[in-house]
Amino acid sequence: GVKEKEQRGVKRPIAPPTIPEPLQEQIQSNFIVVIHPGSRTLRIGRATDTLPVTVPHVIARRHTQSGQARHEDAWLLREGLNKAESNEQRQNGLKMVDQAIWSKKMSNGMRRTPVSAEQARAYNCQIRPAVLDTSSRVKWTNTIHQPPFLVGEEALYVNPSDCYNIHWPIVRGQLNLHTGPGGSLTAVLADLETIWGHIIQKQLDIPLKDLKYYRCILLVPDIYNRQHIKEVVNMLLLNMGFSAIIVHQESVCATFGSGLSSACVVDVGDQKTSLCCVEDGVSHRNSRVCLAYGGSDVTRTFFWLLQRAGFPYRECQLANRLDCQLLQHLKETLCHLEQDISGLQDHEFQTRFPEAPALLYQVRLGDEKLQAPMGLFYPTTFGIVGQKMTFLQYRSQGDPEDPYDEHFLLATQSKQDQSSKSAAERKAVSRAGGGVGDLSGGSAAPGGMKSGEMEVGPAQGEGLMGAAGEGEELSSAHLSRKSAIMNQFESKALGLDKAILHSIDCCVSDETKRKMYSSILVVGGGLMFQGAQEFLLHRIINKMPPSFRRLMDNVEIITRPKDMDPRLISWKGGAVLACLDTTQEMWIHQREWQRFGVRMLRERAAFVW
Repeated sequence: GVKEKEQRGVKRPIAPPTIPEPLQEQIQSNFIVVIHPGSRTLRIGRATDTLPVTVPHVIARRHTQSGQARHEDAWLLREGLNKAESNEQRQNGLKMVDQAIWSKKMSNGMRRTPVSAEQARAYNCQIRPAVLDTSSRVKWTNTIHQPPFLVGEEALYVNPSDCYNIHWPIVRGQLNLHTGPGGSLTAVLADLETIWGHIIQKQLDIPLKDLKYYRCILLVPDIYNRQHIKEVVNMLLLNMGFSAIIVHQESVCATFGSGLSSACVVDVGDQKTSLCCVEDGVSHRNSRVCLAYGGSDVTRTFFWLLQRAGFPYRECQLANRLDCQLLQHLKETLCHLEQDISGLQDHEFQTRFPEAPALLYQVRLGDEKLQAPMGLFYPTTFGIVGQKMTFLQYRSQGDPEDPYDEHFLLATQSKQDQSSKSAAERKAVSRAGGGVGDLSGGSAAPGGMKSGEMEVGPAQGEGLMGAAGEGEELSSAHLSRKSAIMNQFESKALGLDKAILHSIDCCVSDETKRKMYSSILVVGGGLMFQGAQEFLLHRIINKMPPSFRRLMDNVEIITRPKDMDPRLISWKGGAVLACLDTTQEMWIHQREWQRFGVRMLRERAAFVW
């Protein structure tokens, strides 16, 4: 029966057997908590729940001293928007967007007639709101009892004049470390622990003292910071007290959640977009790309376009979190990628803020609704200057606890003799077909790029981190060339369509590439626009390498597998993972972690740690 089935995939731990192994009990899925922490949203629930609890991933912390300066982490604002060239970049991006809109015909064969912002502006500038109700019936969070912290929705509605700091512990998929208040690693980890613990107690009804009976599945980005993941696992096992954990990649979980065995996963989040090709539960290392933009950049661009069109809610500000929420809502309800919707249209929206009347606004809009989401394909439109926008596979900082980290592997490798080295180099160059392709896969030696920079390349194989000891030692000339190509590549923001083509192109065989073209899976909440599927298909087919053009009838973009909400698919996949036979050998138990630490991740993780 089920019991034997669960037993089958059990592999004894490789760790020395000094700790008696627990009897392989039948693990019950209702005692497994799946955590998918996003930059904007936390999704968390039991593996048996149909839907996770979804909350804003934010915390308000009460000031400890009176007269303390207030700090609030930004949401729609980010570094690089106020540079001298920002506005010029925005305008240039918009020109490219308009050109693209004009060049693609509507389904009736006609070209769209562009609508200028001026046409809407004259109308919008004379709009005054109508009062729907003298009270908005929305209140600030009640802090009369001075709670030390508030989480989620309650944190969003803390009065800005109240003595609380607002922290979003994750930004663009990474821990939100900064030099301001609450920006240290310790503080950010404490925020995660407090938010997760609060939701587990209040919404999942699990007392924290009972977590010793529970296990946890943690979803992480494909390009991750090892040090950060190690600290979060530490927090979950040792501070919160879960009995065991599995760490798995969002992309692989997305394929589990949608029931696909292989896919090019395109995860468009609020602040980052990550892509990678997944084949039978394995994420291909070289195909991983992370773009430092997402839904919130579309929202901010939409606001800029609304202002050009004379947006009638004139007090709206990007620094105000309730205005940000309204703008996100307007983007989600008004924006689209439908070529056929054109001309000027009238819309209405309401504002309901605490201590203010409920107001109804009219607004007339034209192309703004299409231009904003197209920023994902022409990211210069976002106006972000001087920031690294494209990340490729991470190389880790050395970790003293992990004797097999890459610096150690490099040191042992340099002892290999020269002849095998030159043979390997020749092989790598011929395999990759020269050009950018002669960058060897996995890792580069210290001294090439700063530790923690990323990897580029349609490079074949896993390089150093793949088959142990097979990698090539790289000459310093090769490294500086590689470094130059990397930097050139990463300082530019790749449009979403180009990033997809890049990711698929990094797969080793043509057969895998074909598989990926026929299964491009879009998840996350950042591309949920009407018309997105057809629009993306059109862009991919037009930009595919000529050698694959004959396959274009097989290109498929999947935006709602099994009619599921794309925002929940990765979480769902984590819940599916909890029930798979093969999962049994991936659990890392609290005692093992206490004893062996991060080495357990190298041993048990389902991906190359």
